[in-house]
Amino acid sequence: MNRDPNRLTIPSTTLKLSRVRRFVEGHARACGFSSDVVDQLSLAVDEACTNVIRHAYGPSKSGPVDISVDIDPDRFTVTIRDEGDSIDLEKYSEPDLSKSVHNRKGGGFGVHIMRRLMDLVEYERHGKFNEVHLVKFRGPS
Repeated sequence: MNRDPNRLTIPSTTLKLSRVRRFVEGHARACGFSSDVVDQLSLAVDEACTNVIRHAYGPSKSGPVDISVDIDPDRFTVTIRDEGDSIDLEKYSEPDLSKSVHNRKGGGFGVHIMRRLMDLVEYERHGKFNEVHLVKFRGPS
């Protein structure tokens, strides 16, 4: 079997997120990112995959979650691809953190966290597939 070491596919269950984190962390360390940046990448990818599992697929659907890493001289990109429901970013608004803390409300911070930790976050729809691209820029070697 010819496996691509830059690709990982998991079923849509949060039980597999530790595998995704190890996959991304390994690639990020191999690129020479600091521990802090490795942690940021890991958290952002975890949030993106959690959103796919909980919202794109939801409790009544399941399907594959494909994660790929693309390493260029100037950027490190993680792409998460799924066949679930798409997100309507026109309706997304940044959460009010002070209200959430005051009301002790958790959740709803995934997109916000990804945007804070990554240099670039892009969403695309290709036919039946959703893709989120999480980009961390790399400095000169």
